[in-house]
Amino acid sequence: MGYRTLKGPGTAQFIVKKSVFIGYASPANTEDEAKAFIAKIKAHHSDATHNVSAYLINDGKNFAVRYDDDGEPKGSAGKPVLKVIQNKGLSNVVVVVTRYFGGIKLGYGGLVKAYSDAASLAIENAGIVEVYETERFEVTFPYNLFHTVRETVESAGGKVVDEEYGELVKFTVETRKGEAEPLMELLTEKTRGRARLRPLFMRPL
Repeated sequence: MGYRTLKGPGTAQFIVKKSVFIGYASPANTEDEAKAFIAKIKAHHSDATHNVSAYLINDGKNFAVRYDDDGEPKGSAGKPVLKVIQNKGLSNVVVVVTRYFGGIKLGYGGLVKAYSDAASLAIENAGIVEVYETERFEVTFPYNLFHTVRETVESAGGKVVDEEYGELVKFTVETRKGEAEPLMELLTEKTRGRARLRPLFMRPL
């Protein structure tokens, strides 16, 4: 099981009919983290007309979803921001869109579009990443198999996360959950049994 979330924080800013919209998106692993992020942006923009927010937390264990129009007409702001998060298939994400009113009303449809665009651009600027449960194993081998082992691991989608060099080389390899065993078998085959393999504990998300 995996989920899509953000690589890091992202922002976006634009003006619609003299109103300034600033979107902030961030990964958040818990509801408390999401609430803390919203509070931080609200404190930073305490002079703004509105600080609209939405978050969706779902890592397989915890689930929380919430949005806040922060004084905008009901359904015109927080819900569209949440919809952007859901439509992009994201989890563990919080978005705040700050608005400084410029004196010209946008109407319901205009608000929906502006808040959706701000959320979408902030998310795009943050970048999307897939998070998977992983498992690890150790592979120990003589130096002359270095390239064979590394190429086999990388071409199978594994990742060398630790390297030790003594009389023999020892790699710690990380793969997606369920892919360690086939890769270990492949390494045994490619090295003609000269690599020693040992499964390690599975790393929780």
